[in-house]
Amino acid sequence: MSREERRSPAALIQELPRGPHWRALLEARWQARLREVTELSLAYHVAAAAVPAGRGDGTGQPEVEAVLRRAVAARRKLADIEEALGRLAAGHFGACEQCGSQIPAGLLASRPETRYCPRCDGEPARALAGRSALAGRSPR
Repeated sequence: MSREERRSPAALIQELPRGPHWRALLEARWQARLREVTELSLAYHVAAAAVPAGRGDGTGQPEVEAVLRRAVAARRKLADIEEALGRLAAGHFGACEQCGSQIPAGLLASRPETRYCPRCDGEPARALAGRSALAGRSPR
């Protein structure tokens, strides 16, 4: 058993990233995503309103549907950041949701909304379970 495997969950929790640096990083990303969601939502409504009479929802219009897909994807990313803020507040930020090990700081610095360590992120069973449980929602 490795040294890391012998550590108790309480010991790992004490090592998790905390502090204003992570909160500031997540909040800056949240604000950027919120602006993106707002802009894409407005663009969708403008594009849908410009569709010829009788099709005001934009269905069947590839350009309108593309903007809607981008808005939905941006909203999912915003939700991921909100969940990361929740993990930070709860003291679980930086812990892999699958195995509980600490996520490398470099990975968190580039993607602070990350939920899984690199080992668990590549596990096919977790990816399949996540897709069915979230019904189309991105697990990351």
